Amino acid sequence: MWGALAALLCVAAGAQAADGDGATLRIGSKRFTESYILGEILTQAAAPFAKAEHRQGLGNTAIVLAALEAGKIDLYPEYIGTIDQEILKHPKAATLEQIRRELAPLGLGVAVPLGFNNTYALAMRGGADGAHTLSELAALPALRFGLSHEFIGRADGWPGLRQRYGLPQQPRGLDHGIAYEALVQRQVDVIDIYSTDAKIKQLGLRVLDDDRAYFPRYDAVLLYRLDAATRFPAAWRAIAQLEGRIKADDMIAMNAAAEIDGKGFAAIAHDWLARHAAGAAASSSAPAGAPRAGLLAKIFAPDLWPLTRQHLTLVLLGVVLACVAGIPLGVLAAYAPRLRQPLLALVGVLQTVPSLALLALLIPLLGMIGTVPALVALFVYALLPVVRNTCTGMLQVAPGLRLAASALGLRPWQRLVHVDVPLALPVILAGVKTAAVMSVGTATIAAFIGAGGYGERITIGLALNDNDMLLAGAIPAAALALLTQGGFELMEWLLLRRPRGRGAV
Repeated sequence: MWGALAALLCVAAGAQAADGDGATLRIGSKRFTESYILGEILTQAAAPFAKAEHRQGLGNTAIVLAALEAGKIDLYPEYIGTIDQEILKHPKAATLEQIRRELAPLGLGVAVPLGFNNTYALAMRGGADGAHTLSELAALPALRFGLSHEFIGRADGWPGLRQRYGLPQQPRGLDHGIAYEALVQRQVDVIDIYSTDAKIKQLGLRVLDDDRAYFPRYDAVLLYRLDAATRFPAAWRAIAQLEGRIKADDMIAMNAAAEIDGKGFAAIAHDWLARHAAGAAASSSAPAGAPRAGLLAKIFAPDLWPLTRQHLTLVLLGVVLACVAGIPLGVLAAYAPRLRQPLLALVGVLQTVPSLALLALLIPLLGMIGTVPALVALFVYALLPVVRNTCTGMLQVAPGLRLAASALGLRPWQRLVHVDVPLALPVILAGVKTAAVMSVGTATIAAFIGAGGYGERITIGLALNDNDMLLAGAIPAAALALLTQGGFELMEWLLLRRPRGRGAV
């Protein structure tokens, strides 16, 4: 059983390795608009000089950093304040030289300041009423705070801000992409923002003055593996020419092009490089800008089949892994009463681990991002229904039939293969069906670590607060789930209609 599991994982790892070798410059990005755009700019700047790949929307700081440390990406756009306080855990601002000294033993470095500061801030709806400084928030405990989950947990985010200003509010966690809509709809009163967000001006928001100077500078830089500059010297020189060229107004305009005008990240990057980055070649193959596409156009975009193939592969392999391990474990639970409850409890507890937390743990554990950790996560979440239904089906086999099989001289393994498993098969198949349908939805998390699938569209939709893009990922996933359900229903129907042997009465 475990040999088969290892073989399947090796196949997946080999396929992942085939997707890109050591000669590919892999550039990561986080799951918000600005990071997507910067990742595209870096990729297109490097593309004429090396094979470059953008692994976009990998998640929050912890996941992208783990991918960088594991060598699965070579660099990604980051911010000095984040490196200083979130990654290196400095209680006070450190110098750039100190930051570089502390990153060097990790094989990492900081370089190429891009030219703008994107600091954190808090914002409210515009108007004369309400607070104008962060200090004034302490006297307004009824205000509803909707803060991004990362900001709530960061050392340089909510914990320190609350302590510095004595804020009594209890924030709700919101995805950054939908926080603006929640503010406009008056579901929250205060949100955290990035100072280069395009919607600040569009929605007429009031950015609260940091009157006690809590937030450090968040100058955009590259966090990179030190060997990347030597492995890709020409591409690195091209990227280095971006130093100081991206101004705050440029970044705000590019964010607006994505979030307000609906322009693609690659097209935005191409246009900026063509206009601003003298000396850095823009990829001539980058798509040109286009009007905002409608829902149907986004659903049936050219990436539909590649994403479908990736999603199907993840679901199929994840469910196969769950069956290879889960059916024997279910049989063991049925035949070993002392092990039954511990086994069922263990697989039940595994399913309660939050998906992003599991992925963040798997990346450093497995030393990779992409298909393999996504498969491990899908295997974990599909295991419970397979084990539980196998155990239940085996326990439902009538004791009299087992006695009859023993009386006929069947050995235990023969009774298992020819009596118990065939009689329990409908219940086992129902568990596999549940696991498969659940995996179609769960597989959307694969996009957070660069494994593709429909989740890519969903993560972009969340970053842009683009409901059509969200639906363009959710609708194919729902259709695939329905097809999976229908396929298993057909299998169950055929199984029940299977003709009996000649001796049957």
